[in-house]
Amino acid sequence: MKVTWWLKVLLILIIYHSSLITSSAQVALKTEGQDPQYVETIKGRAQKIVDGLQLNDAQKAENVRNIIANRYFLLNDIHSKYDKKTQEDALYAELYKHHFELASALALYLNDEQIDAVKDGMTYGRLKRDYNAQLEMIPSLTEEEKAQVLIWLKEAREYAMDAADSKGKHFWFDKYRGRTNNWLSARGYDLKKERDAWMKRKK
Repeated sequence: MKVTWWLKVLLILIIYHSSLITSSAQVALKTEGQDPQYVETIKGRAQKIVDGLQLNDAQKAENVRNIIANRYFLLNDIHSKYDKKTQEDALYAELYKHHFELASALALYLNDEQIDAVKDGMTYGRLKRDYNAQLEMIPSLTEEEKAQVLIWLKEAREYAMDAADSKGKHFWFDKYRGRTNNWLSARGYDLKKERDAWMKRKK
């Protein structure tokens, strides 16, 4: 029993020590082949997202910034590699292959709420804006309907994160807004009436 107990303690210590090494490791910027001016632009974009997290640890903040910047570099490389008109399937296959890497890398330094904040930062905060607008426009939405709207917005955000540019990111939210509107219409909501009433309330 004592041997088993000490083995468990030793295993816990090894795992804990390994996690400390991993979390304190320096994340390097993967700038090879990138235009220097583009690198600076992306670093600034990533830093703005990190600033919003208000991290107290400077090393952690730099690592998170580099993870986000590296993600932008990777997306740029992938989108530049394929012709969207003739190689769309190959493009989406590679984007999916790498999709979950960002959250996995960030999980070493951030909690789930902070990772969501990074995702929002990379998608212009559309999820929260669109969700709040939907609730303001139709105050009578049930809890079930609110939950479904949020589910689709989160799905839209996942696609938007992999888009090549701002136009592509907004496209996914607009696409899912159309899906949401069709679903709400099928449930009996008069969206034109709801929208007109919302505009009057805002005035």
